Amino acid sequence: MTTVLLIIHLFVTLALIGVVLIQRSEGGGLGIGTAQGMGSFMSGRGTANLLTRTTAILAVVFFALSLALALLNRGTAGVGRSILDMPVTSSPAPSPAPPVGGTPVPASAPSPAPPAQAPAGPAVPTN
Repeated sequence: MTTVLLIIHLFVTLALIGVVLIQRSEGGGLGIGTAQGMGSFMSGRGTANLLTRTTAILAVVFFALSLALALLNRGTAGVGRSILDMPVTSSPAPSPAPPVGGTPVPASAPSPAPPAQAPAGPAVPTN
């Protein structure tokens, strides 16, 4: 459901951007929405009214979809959690490559013990 609403929201957003760019503003804008480009189908005033109403309808649909998506997804993330705090899923580590120039180590052979590490305590600076 969320995916369908998100796709519709994307189309409404693109349509809203296109309709706003078509309109003639006081500064000229793109100026595509004039009677010269549409022939004798509509007058300049009729085109402006159509574009204004289309913008208003698309804006209402945009806000309604935004609210619906926000309400549908409000419980998916924990309270106060950030998207950066979510764990990253990664693929399993690749198997190690055989040693170069040496004899291959059989799978049943025990691996060497890792080097001993110092205890993880606070470091004390020495002068």
